[in-house]
Amino acid sequence: MKNFVRNLVGTAILAALVLALQLLLGSLKLGPFNITLTLVPIILGAVLYGPLSAAFLGGLFGFLVCISVISGNDAGGFMLFSQKPVITLALCMIKSTAAGYLSGLVARSLAKKNATLSLFLAAGIAPVANTGIFILGLLLFFQDTLVLWANGQDKIVDFLLFSILGINFTTEFLVNLVLVPILARILRNLRFVKQELAV
Repeated sequence: MKNFVRNLVGTAILAALVLALQLLLGSLKLGPFNITLTLVPIILGAVLYGPLSAAFLGGLFGFLVCISVISGNDAGGFMLFSQKPVITLALCMIKSTAAGYLSGLVARSLAKKNATLSLFLAAGIAPVANTGIFILGLLLFFQDTLVLWANGQDKIVDFLLFSILGINFTTEFLVNLVLVPILARILRNLRFVKQELAV
């Protein structure tokens, strides 16, 4: 019961951080793309409290992204939403929830074997899942928009490689690989999470 309460309180604190990062800071604009820092508390939830906590945090992030898309605050997302609203919202929810859950699975499966490797892989898998599912959704459901964004059918691969993967994914991936281990080391020294994280 004590562990359950600690996990619940820790997840609530990270949920507040997800809300703060997404609502107050939002996403950093880098050209037409949004670079999010919100994956950081999701990954910390994965490492500290497991896949279900991380899935919840990812789902919360996805819900906030849905609000941003519907309101038009996310211009690219709004364009997709205006064409296929249900698929767009489902894509937002699935990619962020899966990013958290998969990060949690990786963290939990490797934590006892190699805590440091577990931490880095969990930090890496979240942006891979988030961006990978988004790209898959674009390819499956938004071919016309993808062609428009790429300025032609023959430029889709270049657009995906150099814009989405080259800017968005790479930036988020590197931010997570740098920030998550630093924050995890800080949290290691706090009594609240000392037993959960041994890096």
